[in-house]
Amino acid sequence: DVCHYFNPDVKEVYAYLGWEQEYFLVDEGLYAARPDLLLTGRTLMGHESSKNQQLEDHYFGAISTRVTAFMQDLEIQALKLGIPLKTRHNEVAPNQFELAPIYEECNLANDHNLLIMSLMRKVARNHGFRVLLHEKPFKGVNGSGKHNNWSLGTDTGILLMAPGKTPEENLRFITFVSNTLKAVYKHNALIKASISSATNAHRLGANEAPPAIISSFLGSQVSAVLEKLENSDSKELIIEGKHGLKLDIPLIPELLIDNTDRNRTSPFAFTGNRFEFRAVGSSANCAAAMLALNAAVAEQLILFKQEVDANIAKGQEKVEAILDVIRKDLKESKAIRFDGNGYSEEWKEEAKKRGLDCETSVPLIFDAYLKESSIKMFHTTGVMTEKELKARNEVKWETYTKKIQIEARVLGDLAMNHIIPVATTYQTLLVENVSKVKKLFPEAKANALSVKNLEIIEDIANRTILIKEKVDAMIEARKVANKIECEREKAIAYHEIVPMLDEIRYHIDKLELTIDDQLWTLPKYRELLFIR
Repeated sequence: DVCHYFNPDVKEVYAYLGWEQEYFLVDEGLYAARPDLLLTGRTLMGHESSKNQQLEDHYFGAISTRVTAFMQDLEIQALKLGIPLKTRHNEVAPNQFELAPIYEECNLANDHNLLIMSLMRKVARNHGFRVLLHEKPFKGVNGSGKHNNWSLGTDTGILLMAPGKTPEENLRFITFVSNTLKAVYKHNALIKASISSATNAHRLGANEAPPAIISSFLGSQVSAVLEKLENSDSKELIIEGKHGLKLDIPLIPELLIDNTDRNRTSPFAFTGNRFEFRAVGSSANCAAAMLALNAAVAEQLILFKQEVDANIAKGQEKVEAILDVIRKDLKESKAIRFDGNGYSEEWKEEAKKRGLDCETSVPLIFDAYLKESSIKMFHTTGVMTEKELKARNEVKWETYTKKIQIEARVLGDLAMNHIIPVATTYQTLLVENVSKVKKLFPEAKANALSVKNLEIIEDIANRTILIKEKVDAMIEARKVANKIECEREKAIAYHEIVPMLDEIRYHIDKLELTIDDQLWTLPKYRELLFIR
């Protein structure tokens, strides 16, 4: 209906999706030797490698022959399923790669992504690899996202998110951009909830991943046009020319459009002729994000049409009526537009002042699905009922709990059955060394020669004691959480357990640097992150 203001021939509008799938490849043998990777999809311990991504040599380097063979095989198998994969390249972290298809209609693209994730796992094993789709399989290097490039197009071949060559075409472009911004602003908490999960929480806000605050980066050209519209009177923008009405809306240079996506800290950036929703996690189903975004924009376009028609009914010209509503919407949604550094502490404070959702607890973020505005939006657009939303949230909370529960149990098991035994074995060897040194040398010299080994012995003892204490505390916290019957409250309790995993990991990673490499039972990052 909104398209009919510009082109009455439009009968249907489609949502388009172009997903980019990031992933890691790990040698199958090394994967099998890491119970944490096998059971949780990520390394729950592991000190970073001396060399990881700091030189960016993997990102700009050639794809290795083994990986190329995997990619070629995957593309052939995908084509047999009718999935046109087009992009293949290295990503920033070692062993990290990306693939992407040709853009498709949203529902089809979503189905194809789910098929591809399944196909990747099968094909990888034929090449001696395991695919890691977890959002943060390795600490200290880039995590994996699934950028959702989203746009709208008509059955007449018009891309609604693309700037035009005339002011009138640009008014259509601005209409759909401003409505998208208003929808994302109004439902920013819900949009964030749509990409939140126990696994994606490890990635957001770290190593080039966007922060857990939804904002939109538009680039200088688009921002300048919107600023002019926002600060001008509608009548000032309509110029009477000898060929009829003209709009004083500046053209957006096509050559500069591709420069609009340079801000990698923006979770929802305008990238030339589409919006790129960068906060979606690599293991996620695109449907969660697309369902929330499409419904929010649909609701906003309905409201926009009602307001414009009301203005026209009052006697305004169509263009003036459209401009008035756009200007109002741009002012109301201005808080969502941010071109700065999304990682900065200043932005977190600024976002709070702007009224954007800054919650970081995933179980609490899920509450956005049950806000009155969300329930109303899903209901009026005919997407989901309140009962369906409540049922889905029960599943979200339960899934979150189980993910953390499994990670905590795996880490506790590895700490007690792998790490502490290895640490005490190495400690015993040092004790024997000190004892023999004292028998061999005079007391003063023996003490001087043994001082460093004694420090290591003491450090190992202190860290193993702390690991045991923290594992016991984590087990007790789980026991308390497990008694809670309400899925939401249980998930909140498990969210409090997450920092305990990091505390245990800290001491394990320090021990990894100390203990004899031949005794350490788990493959290290320097082995996992570099394909041979």
